[in-house]
Amino acid sequence: MSQRFGGKYSPGTTSGGGTNTPRPAPAPLNEARLDAGAGAKAGLMFVPPVVLAVTSLFAPPAALLAGLVGAGILMLAAWLTREGMRAEAAYDARPVARRPAIPRKIFGSALTGTGIAIAAWTGETGLAGSGLYGIAAGVLHLAAFGIDPLKDKRLEGVDQFQSDRVARVVDEAEAYLDTIWAQIRTTDARALHDRVAEFISAARGMIRTVESDPRDLTGARKYLGVYLMGARDATVKFVELWNRKPDPEARASYEALLEDLQENFAKRTEKMMLDDRSDMDIEIKVLRDRLHREGL
Repeated sequence: MSQRFGGKYSPGTTSGGGTNTPRPAPAPLNEARLDAGAGAKAGLMFVPPVVLAVTSLFAPPAALLAGLVGAGILMLAAWLTREGMRAEAAYDARPVARRPAIPRKIFGSALTGTGIAIAAWTGETGLAGSGLYGIAAGVLHLAAFGIDPLKDKRLEGVDQFQSDRVARVVDEAEAYLDTIWAQIRTTDARALHDRVAEFISAARGMIRTVESDPRDLTGARKYLGVYLMGARDATVKFVELWNRKPDPEARASYEALLEDLQENFAKRTEKMMLDDRSDMDIEIKVLRDRLHREGL
């Protein structure tokens, strides 16, 4: 079921910028897109390779080379694990999603076992002992972080073709929004960060509506494709200009673009939700008429 999106241009707001209800603070990522990979558990994975690299500096040449190789493998494993957690968080957050193309956490477990085995070998535990340490480390990694999602997520009652269409459009839209946010974060204009975050929230309101009801995809496809691609390109050009030399006129033009896009996204999202409500009212009326005719 679609949820009402609240924002600057939604019902309940005043044209002068005030609101009848408290306005939520803007956020670049909604609750569904929490960066799980930034947690302490993922961060700790980067400690062992650093320790191994430092301690290997005082070892004989062969052990030094093996230690540095092991540290590199462990660093790659940590990075894959963090990216796998981020991909899983995005997968869990969406009602329609494709499984990650690369099982990063599984690869992270395999590389962790390999890196630990090499690290153990530098301590003269022998091949058998090093292998056992590696297997244990890989199993513990899987137990701690789990495996990646291995199947696509689809809405109940929606065929795979339609689910795949929604997933493709949403993936593309989210990639545009991620690029917009990453680009604007490179500027020193904190107020502009908040302004872009409001636009991103409006765009994600439409994304959530499409995910909850794929019938809305046709009407939203231009917004989530062409419009967001244009917003991304405009953001890249603005950031390049701003970081080279701040230009108030260019900033005003960019903010005007965001204002126009946000208004259009909010209005279109509201229209889609009203259409959903109209469809539901019609279904209820038909059902009531049938029950009345049958004397129930």
